[in-house]
Parts: sequence; C-alpha cells; structure tokens
Amino acid sequence: MPGPDDILRDFGALLREGAILPREERAAGPLRVGVDLGTANLVLAVTDAAGRPVAGLTERSGGIRDGIVVDYPGTVRAVRRMKAELEARLGEKLLRAATAIPPGIHPGAAKAIGNVIEAADFELACIVDEPVAAARVLGVTDGAVVDVGGGTTGISVLRGGTVLASVDEATGGTHMTLVLAGALRLELAAAEAMKLDPAQARDVFALVRPVVDKMAAIVAGVVDRYPTLDTVHVVGGACSFEEFGAVFAARLGRRVIKPAEPLLVTPLGIALFAGEGR
Repeated sequence: MPGPDDILRDFGALLREGAILPREERAAGPLRVGVDLGTANLVLAVTDAAGRPVAGLTERSGGIRDGIVVDYPGTVRAVRRMKAELEARLGEKLLRAATAIPPGIHPGAAKAIGNVIEAADFELACIVDEPVAAARVLGVTDGAVVDVGGGTTGISVLRGGTVLASVDEATGGTHMTLVLAGALRLELAAAEAMKLDPAQARDVFALVRPVVDKMAAIVAGVVDRYPTLDTVHVVGGACSFEEFGAVFAARLGRRVIKPAEPLLVTPLGIALFAGEGR
C-alpha cells in the first residue's frame, strides 16, 4: 500500500505536469474535489472514490486573507476558471466539492467561503478545519497537525481520532514576506519572489527565522497542554524550508514530521471529505 508521501508525490507530479490519472486506473465512483482557498494559493485537488489523486491545479491567490473573502467576485471567477480547466482535461463535469477554513474562524466568514464554492457551480459537500483535512491525508489519529498557511498558523490536537483542541493564530508566510521586504528594503512582490526561489532558500531562512520561532512558540502554547503528545506534523507552503522542522523540534521538544509536498497536503485532504455530507 502506498504511504502518504507516495500519494502526495503522485499528486504533485500530476499537478506540475498538468496530467491526469487515466480513467482505467481510477476506482469506480464519483470524483471528489477539494478547494483550498488560501491566502497565498488557490488549489483544486481531484481524487477518485478511493482517495487516489486524479488531477490538480493551483494559482496564486489574491482574494483571501486569513480565511476571510476580501474579493468575492474575483475569487469566484478564479475557482470557476480552474474548475473549467480541470473539467476540460478530465472530459467530465466536477459536481461536488469540499472546502476548508482555519480553525476558530467566525461563522459568517465560514459561510462566505462556502458561498464561493456554490457560486463556482459546485455542490458544497462540507467545510472542515484545515489541520483536520491534513490529518486525514497523513493518517494521523494521535498527535498534533500544524498547518502553516499564508496568513495564519493553525493547530489541531487529536487523540484517538477525536479533535481535542483547534487553534489558529495570525502568523504565516505573509509575515515572512513582510520581514524579508523590511530587512532588504524590497517591494512586497520582489520579497515574495525571493522567498519562493529555492536557490535563495538558505539566505531567506536566516532572515525569516524569527517568524518561524514565533510560529513554534504559538504551537508550543497549545501542545504543551498535552504532555503525552510526542509527535507534531507540519504542513503548508510556509514550512517548505529545509531547516523549518529542526527549529520546531528544538522549540517543542517533540518529534516533528514534515511530509512530502507540504503545500499539497491540506487540499488533498479536503478532497477526501468531499464524499461526506454537510
């Protein structure tokens, strides 16, 4: 049986190559769609009925801030456009989708996120917390899952598959970009491009390390309430730096696991919930 990292690598390859899983290799049943409306990225993930990645698409986000829809028409247009492109590749309609929100978001903001999905011509399956979606992909039933997004750091603590705590704090990849821009006197767009350049990752991390330390302190404030918790899983695009896990492990005093393709964990997990009711 393929493990989570194998599945995530498969999904990453499909997404980057603009490819699809051939129909004959898919499990029978309706396709499931996960729509991740992130501060930094919009990601659509498609799986078969068994949860195997079928296709995906991503583009930079501009209409979402920390789980709040700040450009409703623009976000709906973007999701519709991505949906249409995936339908053209697949040769079939995508009907049902799940989405996710940061933990603890205001109910009105959660409703707006759901409205985006429905306005993009999907049937809304459900709305889940982002770290809980990530836990589904990783098979985590005991431990903590930390989703480091563009605007926030979300933490869910699970025991026996039950969520004991779910917390979200406003520190994420955007704060890294702001620190980088300030330190080097760059425009935000230039700082963001530098942050995303693998060739400059080591230099960038040295400058944004204080933001990562703050993220780790936020997580420690949650997981320290659970002394028997020994493993923390980190996902999200902002944790892609090679040194990220070591900084967290040193601060938390626990084993820290960063999966393959950390940016894609949550959207793929969201898709796994699309087969469930509201």
